[in-house]
Amino acid sequence: TMNNKTECHDDHTLDKYLFPFVYSTVMMISVPINCISLYASCIQVRKKNELAVYIFSLSLADLLYSLILPLWIDYAWHGDDWRLSSLLCQIFAFLMYMNFYTSTAFLACISLDRYLALVHPLKLQYLRTRRFSLIVSIIVWLLESIFNSVILVYKEVFNDPCNFTNHTLCYDNYPLERWQANINLFRICSGYLVPLIIIVFCYHKIYQVVRYNQATVDEEKKKVRKLILNITVSFIVCFTPYHVVLLIRSIKEPSTSDPHLLLLMYKVYRVTQALTSLNCIADPILYCFVSETARTEIVNLLRYCFCLRKREEDQVKEHALYSSATKNTALITYRTSCETQT
Repeated sequence: TMNNKTECHDDHTLDKYLFPFVYSTVMMISVPINCISLYASCIQVRKKNELAVYIFSLSLADLLYSLILPLWIDYAWHGDDWRLSSLLCQIFAFLMYMNFYTSTAFLACISLDRYLALVHPLKLQYLRTRRFSLIVSIIVWLLESIFNSVILVYKEVFNDPCNFTNHTLCYDNYPLERWQANINLFRICSGYLVPLIIIVFCYHKIYQVVRYNQATVDEEKKKVRKLILNITVSFIVCFTPYHVVLLIRSIKEPSTSDPHLLLLMYKVYRVTQALTSLNCIADPILYCFVSETARTEIVNLLRYCFCLRKREEDQVKEHALYSSATKNTALITYRTSCETQT
């Protein structure tokens, strides 16, 4: 553990400006596009599209995470000082990690579904039904709730070990204790490595099938290649830096007492944590908006909203014209009556 007599300087300036900027940007973009994604996927679920069930769950997880960002913005803005109850810290930390790992799980589910559809289109069709995908989604939500429930059991509010500050840290403290490090190692394996292996394997096989398929035109091959690359890169960019730093912290921190090293690892960790929030924007763009049917539903929704707005504007104009015409008629009538009297 860190020696309490050792002075260290950390005013949490980086967090104070980084997180409010990143989280505010993510929230402004993520909330509307995930609402649209939920709408489009909901329509597809009604049409018995099994892929839409996973996309709906993914968008729901991203939306729930985006809605709790204001509290994390407040926490960072006050220099990583949790000023609310410890119970709220536990609940919001639980929801944050639920998003991380339900997202990676549903990305893996989507990859497996695309693999079955393109590589084995005539085999295992019962795995590509709406009923089966609903069961899988419920299991994912339940398992992730159980795995992350440890956050609701242990104390998650800590005094900042750096003597320079008098801050109360929520969940992410340093140095990590041995039990925290063990939980993190389990998360890295089950929540990051397993989904990553599934995603890379599935998209590698899909690319091979599409590449050597004579019936697929070059333009379609290019589209599939571009989509596979974007999805894999997005997953790696959003989740890999965070989990690499988390792995280093989990191995080194329980046996390290150097305050400067601990502080450096914590700061790098916090930067990578901000990066993970970008998946809330990437997910709906990559998965919902690349689907032809989803794009059609979104265009129809936007047209409907635009038509409603246009109709309202027309009604306002008609009302204004009607009012103007009524006033003119009244004025003419008044003038006529005045002329008659004279």
